[in-house]
Amino acid sequence: MQFNLADMLEQVVDAVPDREALYAEGRRLSFGEFDERANRLAHHFAAKGIGLGDHVGCHMMNGTEYLETMYALFKIRAVPVNVNFRYVEEELRYLYDDADLVGVVFDTEFADRVAAVLPKVDTVKHLIAVGPVGGHPLPEGTVLYEDALAAESPGREGFPERSGDDLFIIYTGGTTGMPKGVMWRQEDLFFAGMGGGYPAGEPLKDPTEAGPRALANSPLVSFPAPPLMHGAAELGSFINLLGGGKVCLIRKYTGEGALRLIEQEKINTVTIVGDAMAVPLVEALGSGTYDTSSLLALASAGALLSQPLRDKINELLPNVYINDSFGSSETGYNGSAPPGSKASEGLRFAVNPRTAVFDDNFTPVVPGSGTVGRVAQKGHIPLGYYGDPEKTAKTFVMVNGVRWVLPGDMATVDVDGTMCFLGRGSVCINSGGEKIYPEEVEGALKSHPALVDVIVAGIPDDRWGQRVAAVLQVREGSAMPTQVEIEEHLATRIARYKVPRFVHAVGHVQRSPSGKPDYGWATKVLTEAASSTA
Repeated sequence: MQFNLADMLEQVVDAVPDREALYAEGRRLSFGEFDERANRLAHHFAAKGIGLGDHVGCHMMNGTEYLETMYALFKIRAVPVNVNFRYVEEELRYLYDDADLVGVVFDTEFADRVAAVLPKVDTVKHLIAVGPVGGHPLPEGTVLYEDALAAESPGREGFPERSGDDLFIIYTGGTTGMPKGVMWRQEDLFFAGMGGGYPAGEPLKDPTEAGPRALANSPLVSFPAPPLMHGAAELGSFINLLGGGKVCLIRKYTGEGALRLIEQEKINTVTIVGDAMAVPLVEALGSGTYDTSSLLALASAGALLSQPLRDKINELLPNVYINDSFGSSETGYNGSAPPGSKASEGLRFAVNPRTAVFDDNFTPVVPGSGTVGRVAQKGHIPLGYYGDPEKTAKTFVMVNGVRWVLPGDMATVDVDGTMCFLGRGSVCINSGGEKIYPEEVEGALKSHPALVDVIVAGIPDDRWGQRVAAVLQVREGSAMPTQVEIEEHLATRIARYKVPRFVHAVGHVQRSPSGKPDYGWATKVLTEAASSTA
């Protein structure tokens, strides 16, 4: 047996069939029930000619059906593809086409978008709709999800022998440009993104250990709060399921809804994506009384968790451990912020031995030198980007006979080896030859008590090429900080050349559904605002 997700999860099912595996919007499934529903769906896909290597889009919001679909596709060696449910027609056309989708499982509320895209994509042959029929008409030939399950066997008969080489594709959320499909071997992602089945301890040495370990575990109850279209939520879900724990989901994230779920299901661990998800959680904690005594840890990944919010969470949930981690769709997990570190002093992470920071000559930067380099990872890394050999060649490189991935994150290395994350090179601002990383400036700005959220971007400047600008969301009841006040606040936090020279207040900062900054939107808003005041 190899490190294949379906094989290992079936072992867990056989070890703990009656243990609760999933809860979502009132539906509870034991591991046995979860497996039977996935088996039925897998047989349905197979009957439609879907199998080894075929790509099927998961165009859904959170629910048991999302994880059932992924598990079913893994069983027949097909590949689930995460689809951003916020995408409009042209974005969906791009993704459906780029991913070569042969099938789509979609929520009925998105039927109009799916119908609009289908005539422009000739690969999609099969459609399955999840949820109540009403609202928008379903595209011709669509099968209802529960009807598909009811017509098939709940057993595992006829499934192919699987491999650790079977693919897991994660389409990046993309802070700039269109998303790309990161291709992982399941074995590589199991170790790089799922901690080898046990992130807090010893990874599995053999795939046959999955069932016995799950049986021996005291099961954790986890709540991956982001949409499952976000890689962190998918990986977090499978980590806990492979450990024999329960995964709880809510369809639409709100602070109040999250806290009700924590109280009701006795959640032990919560995963969020930075400030965008932390803010409503903190606001709800401050406005109501909830029983959060079961909560042990809150993990944040994928976006900045600013110092004011860390402090507030520590104040409101003093017994909860905060794990601020660093990683990407191309690397999996790289490392976590050291205990006691302050986001206001820079985004610093203690990284694993497979992570390095390279200079322009692909030489590891000297710790303490202040040299800015590219974050790189070796070992269990992806195969590349689906259908994009040129981008693959630029991102995946050989250095002294070792294959590395360089996803574009920039960093320096402290004397003690701690990595100081600066941000993505693709959104780097070049102002008069000085390179400025928006995430670093955002972290400093968010320490201002009047600001709820910020996005920093570069806008055109006749003299400097670009100047630093910031979109600000001001806290309700607070006054908009003046340019002088912002400069004074940042004076001891970042170098003067990094301080925004133009700021613009908005009612709400726009982010992706996963909480990542929308730099394209911010650049457009700031450029237009600066032009109107010139």
